[in-house]
Amino acid sequence: MNSNTFRMPARRLATVAAATALAAGPAALAGAGSAHATGDQGRASAVVLRTGLDVSLLNKTVNLPLAVSLNEVQAPQSDERTALTARLDGVNGGQPFSVLRADVASAKATVTDAKAEGRTNLAHARIHVPGLPLLSLIELEGVTSQATCEAGKTPTATSNLLGAVTVLGKKVTVTTGGTTDVQVPGVGEVRLDLSKTETTSRTAAATALELTVSVNPLKLNVAEVTGTVTLAKATCEAPAVRSEEPGIEPQGAPVEEAGLAETGGNSMTPYLAGGALVLLTAGGGAVALSRRGKG
Repeated sequence: MNSNTFRMPARRLATVAAATALAAGPAALAGAGSAHATGDQGRASAVVLRTGLDVSLLNKTVNLPLAVSLNEVQAPQSDERTALTARLDGVNGGQPFSVLRADVASAKATVTDAKAEGRTNLAHARIHVPGLPLLSLIELEGVTSQATCEAGKTPTATSNLLGAVTVLGKKVTVTTGGTTDVQVPGVGEVRLDLSKTETTSRTAAATALELTVSVNPLKLNVAEVTGTVTLAKATCEAPAVRSEEPGIEPQGAPVEEAGLAETGGNSMTPYLAGGALVLLTAGGGAVALSRRGKG
């Protein structure tokens, strides 16, 4: 009675183990053909204002960098702040001074599986630099930039200037896609590059305004400011095109045809060999159980 009780489960165990081992390899490969990306995910960024200025005080005996950003975001993010202040020792009595004030200053960057997009919007804005507490470096009614990158499509980049522009108190006419130089005696010089856009097969960048600044009020050498100011910039990189690949179907070659004893082997040999090993192990367990039962 004990012999029959232990022998039958052991035989079943050997059969099930062998079948499981033989099926595991092809079954695992069959699930590998899902949708996948052929490259990186998309990227997007947006910034309302960025400065890269050098401020020289007292005949350039003191040099202070002014590198600040307003509403700079990386996808997926957004930000809306309408005022930005900065602090520089020796400027404005050490108190914070306003770099930008605006009615609207927003930046948004989004990324999905199909599209990456950066957008900026700036309205009724005034920008100041050290040494000109009462005179705006630039005043503008509005600028927008947008960069859109869709998977498998040509990226687009656009920038728009809305309304009038005033530089160092002087109203100017700017040319889209061109350069405008503004010189104000006793104050300084500003070069404006309007609506700069760049695109490649997968990327896009749009900058509404880029200012190259050289300001030395009344040539007093109290606060000479040089460098760049970037307004309303958006960038993107398209997500990779996703494709479907079919799964590898199981190949149910009979064990006796697969040729376990072949020296060359084939694609099924590792799985069959693994199954045979499990079969031998399980069989040995069955024999041991059987002998134990007879004992």
